[in-house]
Amino acid sequence: MLYERLTRVPDRSFFLLGVRGVGKSTWVRSALPSAVRFDLLDEALFTDLLADPALFGRMVSAVGTREWVVVDEVQRLPSLLNEVHRQIADRDLRFALLGSSARKLKSAGTDLLAGRASRMAMHPLTAAELGSDFDLDEALRYGTIPLVWAARDRGEVLVSYTQMYLREEIRAEAAVRNLAGFVRFLPVAALMHARQLNAAAIARDAGVARATVEGYLEILEDTLLAVRLPALEAKLRVRERRRPKLYRVDPGLVRAVKRQFGPVVPEERGALLEGWVLGQLRAHNEQQRLYDDITYWAATESTIEVDFVLRRDHRHAAIEVTAAERYISAFVKGLQAAADLPGLARRIVIYRGRRAFRTEDGIDVWPLETFHQALRDGELWS
Repeated sequence: MLYERLTRVPDRSFFLLGVRGVGKSTWVRSALPSAVRFDLLDEALFTDLLADPALFGRMVSAVGTREWVVVDEVQRLPSLLNEVHRQIADRDLRFALLGSSARKLKSAGTDLLAGRASRMAMHPLTAAELGSDFDLDEALRYGTIPLVWAARDRGEVLVSYTQMYLREEIRAEAAVRNLAGFVRFLPVAALMHARQLNAAAIARDAGVARATVEGYLEILEDTLLAVRLPALEAKLRVRERRRPKLYRVDPGLVRAVKRQFGPVVPEERGALLEGWVLGQLRAHNEQQRLYDDITYWAATESTIEVDFVLRRDHRHAAIEVTAAERYISAFVKGLQAAADLPGLARRIVIYRGRRAFRTEDGIDVWPLETFHQALRDGELWS
């Protein structure tokens, strides 16, 4: 089944990045049906352009002014960006540049386009996009990457997906010298999902050097599988600087590398739900500008944290996530401790219960559906 995505076509050229199978190609076929398309997964086309990069310019020259040109898997031939830049500047062509990795694009320097292309991201399916098909248990168990979600055997496809990632994103790009070390690193790093990063512990458990772990983490981010969430540190001294927290972009990817395909157990549900909420925030932010930046907050010399702090202009919104089905007052401890954050406009607890209400000190307690509805309606800050 095809779902209507949150992504919208901008007025000018754009990069659209997202993990493999997230639906970029499917979306662009629907959104830009008359565009001229170059699919660099077509090995014949890839080989021709690799041998003769000038061929791309000759092929594009037949496209009319202001028309759209789609280049799929552009990271395979980042040298094409030189010609893309020229065609935008000289002929006002518009390009949709799709990619499943930012690694080669970053090393090649996408600044070659001199700000002439927007950068956008496509995320796994959100609750808003799934509509009545949304099922939290299934989403946390297998994730919502469309390639996986549409499969009859989601667990089997997740196994294949992990193998495809190692084959096509890592080995094909020669991103790591020690593939065995990277394979050991993946499940160890998955244990850090929704936790403060401890590179030394990961290095020890994966049997690699700490500097190697830092490089591996960059690869996870460059291949769009993970994001590091920084701490809000406005009042912290340098020596007290908090480590970032690590999140995979999809719950299924967390579980797949750990070979966990059965029902989600209570011990993992909290971290998976926290990551799910972050994914919803990031996906909706692409089109709705929910926030200018997102961090987490931790009290100095304390274990008290707030999962997410959104900043928009000079205002902050603090969000705490719990997988509990019944509300208890301990859930708001972090939000109460963060009450003095400058410009704090709203404090929200998201839980798996059914009743929405506001506490005496002004903290909103939302079931997950209330949170999803607030995102759909653009009323997170109201």
